[in-house]
Amino acid sequence: MTKITIAIDGFSSTGKSTVAKQLAKHLGYVYVDTGAMYRAVTFYAMQKKLISTKAFDVASLIKQLPNIRVHFVFNEDVGFAEVYLNDLNVETEIRSLDVSSFVSKVAAISEVRQKLVEQQQKLGAEKGVVMDGRDIGTVVFPDAELKLFMTASAETRAKRRYDELLERGDRVAYEAVLKNVQERDYIDSNREDSPLMKADDAIEIDNSNMSLKEQFDKILHLVNITLTNVK
Repeated sequence: MTKITIAIDGFSSTGKSTVAKQLAKHLGYVYVDTGAMYRAVTFYAMQKKLISTKAFDVASLIKQLPNIRVHFVFNEDVGFAEVYLNDLNVETEIRSLDVSSFVSKVAAISEVRQKLVEQQQKLGAEKGVVMDGRDIGTVVFPDAELKLFMTASAETRAKRRYDELLERGDRVAYEAVLKNVQERDYIDSNREDSPLMKADDAIEIDNSNMSLKEQFDKILHLVNITLTNVK
């Protein structure tokens, strides 16, 4: 049976991970949340006090990269693979607003990107993978058979993220979440190494006014067309 690589890029809180998980489960593909990998490295830097609102010890983080191992372990109870940092499940910890406030700065470090891109390419070497992030279609898998670029207004994305954090029990203000979304957009789009951009052959999906079902059905239709064309 033909398998393809599906690369999903886009801005933060556009639902990339949600639809990627749905597709992977439906197709029986491997799902890789590359954003979670950068969040795990960021969490490591925070735990080691290498990054804060006042300083970022980039040199020390680079030196410690060989000590950082990020991998995924499938959890049958939740139905998807959770993120592990050096054998510790950090799936919940890496989703905090504190981690979100630093992750774009960590992801801008070339040495960090090189380490994680190598891991990502190994995970998708056999195809049959759905991978989401910021540079999957442009850097990690430029030859992916299907590339999607997810977008929505900053306000829409901030509201989604705000509701998600409240549901988790986090005490946050909408204004703080919106500011974080806008700052991440700027850093992700303007970094020197692998900036966030739409690949020339990517299909743009603006899901500002789409339900989760409408989004999934539209993307699954694109997947089926792609599978037909590569046979």
